[in-house]
Amino acid sequence: MTTALILKYFPNLSPTQIEQFEKLESLYKEWNAQINVISRKDIDELYLKHVLHSLGIAKVQVFNPGARILDVGTGGGFPGIPLAILFPETSFTLVDSIGKKIKVVQEVAEGIGLENLSAHHMRAEKVQGEFDFIVSRAVTAMPDFVKWIKKKATKKQQHQLKNGILYLKGGDLTEELRDFPSHTLYPLTDYFTEDFFETKKVVHIPLKYKPTAI
Repeated sequence: MTTALILKYFPNLSPTQIEQFEKLESLYKEWNAQINVISRKDIDELYLKHVLHSLGIAKVQVFNPGARILDVGTGGGFPGIPLAILFPETSFTLVDSIGKKIKVVQEVAEGIGLENLSAHHMRAEKVQGEFDFIVSRAVTAMPDFVKWIKKKATKKQQHQLKNGILYLKGGDLTEELRDFPSHTLYPLTDYFTEDFFETKKVVHIPLKYKPTAI
């Protein structure tokens, strides 16, 4: 499974973007052999379980040029790196509390020539500045995540969705989201046909209200 899967859902990629996506496989395999950031069984399905999954956020919200996106707990660079490839005029800041994972992110980003992404070894609470959206992939339970980043959304609105969280997660989220009445769930089966996405969703939570969890 290669970049053909990405082109199936994002057919208007530029030659540069296609080349960047293609390079991901060899770079991740090379770095994963040294620093395990992707499970051994998943590395062979990189484009389905990591790249396309990350791009589910792009089906829910297209990021505008000049927008600022924060990826918290990025791990090996997901969802930040695929999104940064897809939106080259949007600025991405990727953070993780584990330094060796950020090392992989920096090396992969450099290897494919990403100029709109910076990666930092730090906790989310320490990040300075404000962002249009904070993205993540199931890094922790939502009440804890909101506490980490609740003051990081800018008030200036420039997208269809309200500024806030776009969070990739699977399974039954009823209990986890009960204190966030303004949330919206976007099932990824609305956009992708592969079985892998059967229980996967993007959760949007606008941050300019005060949920009872805080």
